[in-house]
Amino acid sequence: MVHSITERFIRYAKLNTRSDASSHTVPTTKGQIAFAELLVQELPEFGVEMITHNRENGFVTAVLKGNPDKTAVGFIAHLDTADFASENIQPQIHENYDGQDVVLNEENGIIMTVQEFPNLKDYLGQTLITTDGRTLLGADDKAGIVEILHMLELVKQWPKEKHGDIWVAFGPDEEIGRGADLFDAEHFPVAYAYTIDSGRLGHLEYETFNAAEAKIIIEGTSVHPGTAYGRLVNALKLAEEIDHKLPPEDVPERTREREGFYLLNQVTGTIGHAEMTYIIRDHDYDLFEARKQALYTIIEEVNATLDRPRIMITMHDQYFNMRDIIDKDPRSVEIGLAAIRAVGLEPIVAPFRGGTDGSKISYKGIPTPNIFTGGENFHGQYEFVTEEAMLKVSETLAKIVELSGELEK
Repeated sequence: MVHSITERFIRYAKLNTRSDASSHTVPTTKGQIAFAELLVQELPEFGVEMITHNRENGFVTAVLKGNPDKTAVGFIAHLDTADFASENIQPQIHENYDGQDVVLNEENGIIMTVQEFPNLKDYLGQTLITTDGRTLLGADDKAGIVEILHMLELVKQWPKEKHGDIWVAFGPDEEIGRGADLFDAEHFPVAYAYTIDSGRLGHLEYETFNAAEAKIIIEGTSVHPGTAYGRLVNALKLAEEIDHKLPPEDVPERTREREGFYLLNQVTGTIGHAEMTYIIRDHDYDLFEARKQALYTIIEEVNATLDRPRIMITMHDQYFNMRDIIDKDPRSVEIGLAAIRAVGLEPIVAPFRGGTDGSKISYKGIPTPNIFTGGENFHGQYEFVTEEAMLKVSETLAKIVELSGELEK
């Protein structure tokens, strides 16, 4: 018999809550609104109070009241799923998984093989939850949501004097990097929080990239090639020149760990007009700023070779390395690591080569590292999670509450 956490997860997973980067509404899709409203209806069974659905930012928040003299802690997960097929999601349960290849869809010949995904061997004997091979599963981040809810179910049985207030938040549009921009930190009164949005058991991430996006517009001059001498200016060739001036090794496919990069994310155009988009990443803030300046300098150099400035660049910061904030108050990391060890897991700590909602929330004044959901192979048809992993996450979150309850305000 499957656990109630699995039943809830499957019910939530079937909801299409995919976000939409082309939309300018908040949230970007109606499915996220419907899911938020469902959570508002179901949250009372977990003993929480002050249940709020903020229509301006899309977040649902609530609090399980505790001892006001103890440290308050928060847990955050996101409502949306990634940019992958999300219609008619049909989760499948494989009880007592035997460690062999998993047939996801016999009719279409879709198989998740152990050869391609050797991590499957780590879940021998567990209750494996997969897709039917045609959609994502949504463990990122619906597993995080049900794990928070199950933690509340456990903790609500405890004497209130054992822990401080426990705040929870479920928000939109994390997958497109927008949701946390509108997070209302002022009305989430915790000392620190955790996003439950990482992968394998044991992961704790509190060091992310600093991130920026650059948009470059190039105006060429298109004339007939037969009369082009001294007149044609090829915007596409200028785009190529700009890219060749960047360090060839500083790209995602040739960097790892704390090494930063430039990624030419998109280039479109014709001889007469071209546009380029770069993302710029580095864990070190000074190196991050130097990378941004280097791109500005390249544009100036190329413009200087032309008859007039033909290249325009705009750049905006997207998020910053949460570690610069967390290092000033490391309690969230210390408690997180202690909790992971206390439930029998070995912490896995490494710089995260990306960003999380916690990157932005940390800069809003709440140190917010990222902790595991137990899921794997996110953002695609081979995504999976196990019942046992979800229960272990809930146990870990409850241990965080317990250890935080030992701290005075």
